[in-house]
Parts: sequence; structure tokens; C-alpha cells
Amino acid sequence: MLDYRFVDGTRLMSVIEALIFASPEPIAWDKLSSIIQENEEEIVPDENVIQRIVNQLNNRYEENDLSFRIEKTGGGYTFVTQPRFHPWLSIFQHENAYRKLSQSAIETLAIVAYRQPVTKPEVDQIRGVDSGYILRQLLEKMLVKVSGRADSPGKPLLYKTTDYFLKHFGINSVTELPKPREIDEILKDDDMAEHRRLLMERQMEIDETDVADEILEEFMDKFSDEAEPEDEEVSDSNEERNDSESEEEDGDDTIRNN
Repeated sequence: MLDYRFVDGTRLMSVIEALIFASPEPIAWDKLSSIIQENEEEIVPDENVIQRIVNQLNNRYEENDLSFRIEKTGGGYTFVTQPRFHPWLSIFQHENAYRKLSQSAIETLAIVAYRQPVTKPEVDQIRGVDSGYILRQLLEKMLVKVSGRADSPGKPLLYKTTDYFLKHFGINSVTELPKPREIDEILKDDDMAEHRRLLMERQMEIDETDVADEILEEFMDKFSDEAEPEDEEVSDSNEERNDSESEEEDGDDTIRNN
């Protein structure tokens, strides 16, 4: 079955590869199987066949020293870059870190991930501040979702993480999240220390750029305010010069007439 060819000559392996590549989200094996079965009833690849095809594709990528591979994450298959290329992408990742999630958002998301399902009052109590705005942001980014209501006074909404959350962090289940003890070990790691240093430097660059923009804007406003009176003085001077020249011309005409 792995080498099966369809009527148009395309191979099953290539079709699986194309479907995974075209899918904007990780695509599950049963979805791949159903799509193929819709077009070719005789072929019904099961999970084992799909996985073997993915393994063969990854072997081909490795043999050709390509920068990507297919991995199972977020409940499905998706393309990812090879780990050995991560250092080359670190600058890009650091630049986009702040565009994706703020520190408050990461803090709130961590609470939801480890305490889910959790209510907003519970999140507020842990953080010590109102988290309504941050939760709305996480909902918009599809990282959390409403999973029901709690059996407590007021029936507050319950929040939990989404499948997109799993994809965002490259895991298949929340059980793969690091334990608190493991987090302490990660934070002490030299690579993580370097990562945090780069993030701090990037934030300082952003802050310095914002300050420079504010100073430049203030200078331009001040320059514009000072330039307006000078323009008026020049205009008045030109008008006086024109009046003087007009009077002289009138005097010359009077003399000639006499």
C-alpha cells in the first residue's frame, strides 16, 4: 500500500505529504484517511500505514539534508524545522517573542494550563490583579477557550487551553508540560539563561527606540511651533517691502507728470 499509485499516476506517499503540507493546522491520521477514501474507496490507510509513510518521508528528508521534517504535535501531523537549525532561527524567534505574548499573557496562560478548568476569579486571586483583558486576548489568539460554567455562586465561566495551544508550544497533551521542579532546572540551564539575556537585550532596544521616537517627536513639535512666528515675520517683512516699493513707484510717476 505504501507504493500505491492512483489513476492519475500520483503516489499515495506524495498525496499524504501534500495534505500535511497544505493543512494550516496539524492534521490527524483519521482525517488524512477519510480524505483519501473519498477519492479512492479501495484505499483505507489506517494509523499504522500513515505513520509508516511519515517515517519514510522523514527518512528521505534526512537523506537529502533538508531543513524540515514531519512531526506529530497538537493531535496531528505538521511540518517543522529540524532542531539543528534552531540556532539560525533564534534571532527571528526573539524578535517575534514580544509580538506573540506579553509577560502578563504568559503568566495568565500558565495558570490556565496548570489549573484548568479554571475561572476568572481564581486566576485573579493567583495573579493579584484583574485578568479580564488578558483572558480576552488569549481567547482572541485561540490559546484558551470557554469550557462551561463552574458550580459556584454566579456560575463563572470556566477556561481551558485549546488544541492551538498544544501546537503553539509543540506538545500533544497538557500532560507533557514541564513539572514545577523541571521548570526550576530549565531556568538554571545555561541555554535558558542566554535566551533570557537575549530577550532582555531586545526589550531594552525596543524601549530605547520608543524613547528616541518620543524625543524626536517632541523636537519636531517644538521646531514647528518656533518656525510659525518666523514665517509670519517674513511674510510681514515682504508686505512692508512691497508697500515701500509701491510708494516709490507712485512718487516717480508724480515727478514725471510734473
